[in-house]
Amino acid sequence: MNSETQIQLAEREIMGRLQALEPTTKQRVLRKLVGAALGSIPWVGGFMAAGWAFRQESGQVETHVLQRQWLEEHTGKMEKLGRALADLTARLDSFGDEVTTRLESEEYLALVRKAFRMWDQADTDQKREYICRLLANAGGTKLCDDDLVRLFLDWLERYHEAHFKVIREVFQHPGSTRHAIWARVHGKFPPDNSPEADLFRLLISDLNLGRIIRQHREVNYQGQFIKKSSPRSGSSSSVMKSAFDDEEPYELTELGKQFVHYVFSDIVKRIGAGPGGGATGTPETAH
Repeated sequence: MNSETQIQLAEREIMGRLQALEPTTKQRVLRKLVGAALGSIPWVGGFMAAGWAFRQESGQVETHVLQRQWLEEHTGKMEKLGRALADLTARLDSFGDEVTTRLESEEYLALVRKAFRMWDQADTDQKREYICRLLANAGGTKLCDDDLVRLFLDWLERYHEAHFKVIREVFQHPGSTRHAIWARVHGKFPPDNSPEADLFRLLISDLNLGRIIRQHREVNYQGQFIKKSSPRSGSSSSVMKSAFDDEEPYELTELGKQFVHYVFSDIVKRIGAGPGGGATGTPETAH
């Protein structure tokens, strides 16, 4: 497939989706959303203009080699972007007309712009999928304020797949110790003075400081945390606590639970759902 054909296919991926969203009010709202996403990514306009210019000059020998390479590089990105937008709008369209006001609000469009700037800079396809899933869930639910959705976007930008593996393990197995988390994710245990142990300590510390996970704490009937009793004297060990400690259990914080619900669930409780309505999707399994 030559460069001109690839460019035309990439543009058609976007334009075809826009045209398909024309007939109804809901679809016009989704078209506006797609426009906000495209407008937040700096190179998209340049790609469209350069693609047109390239087709005009494609028969000329003097077409700049660097221009061709730039277009080929961004053609792949444009194809991914088109697929991501098609998937996002399909998810949002499945919510029904009750979310239309939410989707066309400036507050939600601001989230879309921020999210797709991040999407463009994301290191992995998995993180791009998390960003789109967060947007879809934030478009169809009022479980938390947009300030928290922005915080969740910041977490997606800050943390890496290694962090997300730990989060999934703690969610799926509440009360897991660091020993249990490592065993399920990696299996074989390295020494405590190894790079792997240092990295694992860092992951746990990052998530603990970020208020996503914490060591399990007992609470009283008022929701107050109960202080742990001081260890008895004379029970000290000659070695430091292992990176793979098997005593202290971990759990998600309340913020961490909402993060998991928005990012690792396909579809959460919809706007307008009754008081008994729960999530319509379940968090993904660890992989």
